[in-house]
Amino acid sequence: MATAELVLGLLHRGPAHGYDVKRGHDAWFPDSRPLAFGQVYTTLSRLERDGLVEVVDRGSEGGPERTVYGLTDKGREHLADWLAEPIQPALGAVDEMVRKVVATIHTGEDATAFLARQRSSHLRRIRELRAASAAADDDTPARLVRDFVAVHLDADLRWLDGAMDRITELKETRR
Repeated sequence: MATAELVLGLLHRGPAHGYDVKRGHDAWFPDSRPLAFGQVYTTLSRLERDGLVEVVDRGSEGGPERTVYGLTDKGREHLADWLAEPIQPALGAVDEMVRKVVATIHTGEDATAFLARQRSSHLRRIRELRAASAAADDDTPARLVRDFVAVHLDADLRWLDGAMDRITELKETRR
């Protein structure tokens, strides 16, 4: 899971403290495992160390001290690069693909462009798998593995197409 990049995405709309980052993540992914507070603060510390976020305020507001973090220019650039890059199609990559689509929508980036890039990446991988199967001798286990991967990629393509349709419909209704 790309926790660091999701934290950057959550800070995209403005500075926040760790509690708000955790709440934002859990709201973006209500059917997923909640993000642990420890993971939030560890990630924020690492992002600060790497120059991707900075402390913009420290205050207590009548309670415990809260550190407020904001994106740096380097952090914005890192987030934009992550959102633009399609993930490499592989088993287990579905979760990250869905997370990137949701983060792209919530950060105001062009979700249809990301979906198109992801679709192209999946199609390229399916072609590679088919070419490998056609070139191979009758190696049944290898073909079964390739078939398994291709079927899952095909299911991903159907999901990508459905997501594109929904986002396109939403854009048209907002006009």
